[in-house]
Amino acid sequence: MRKPELAAAIAEQTGLSKEKASEVITAFTDQVSAATARGDDVTLIGFGTFNVRTRGARTGRNPQTGATIEIPASKTVGFKAGKSLKDSIK
Repeated sequence: MRKPELAAAIAEQTGLSKEKASEVITAFTDQVSAATARGDDVTLIGFGTFNVRTRGARTGRNPQTGATIEIPASKTVGFKAGKSLKDSIK
């Protein structure tokens, strides 16, 4: 499901217009992005938690040449599904 389809489903369920539902989705993603950029976790009880994870530096290999390369440490966003979300896919 892509954003327009999600906005249409939210609009149908809530009675909002598709445009308003799309604005709500954009506001939600903007706030999650801002919070994780600050290093904060975003927890939606029952749904899941977005958090910042740190990957350590490591050695990798270039698949074309086979040469060893150093991959620097980095940060990424992780998501851990909550109990309700896990239970809904059984």
